[in-house]
Amino acid sequence: MRSAVIIDNSQTKDVVSVGSRVTIQEADYDPETYHLVGATEADPRKGKISIESPIGKALMEKKVGQVVEAETPGGKIKFKIISIE
Repeated sequence: MRSAVIIDNSQTKDVVSVGSRVTIQEADYDPETYHLVGATEADPRKGKISIESPIGKALMEKKVGQVVEAETPGGKIKFKIISIE
């Protein structure tokens, strides 16, 4: 319990934060939706990515419509934020 973090879900959905479901789209690819979670909850196969991952870090505090760049193990990628839930 010492390391517990309370997440306030009453926050505005205007910016990406822990717990957000974010739909992004890379050029020429179908949109993908990710649920941003803490490192211990991450399960990429289920669409749950850590806020500590390259894409998770790049998404934090961004808004719908922004183009975001992330340095991934496969190289740099650019994608646009389509929606935040």
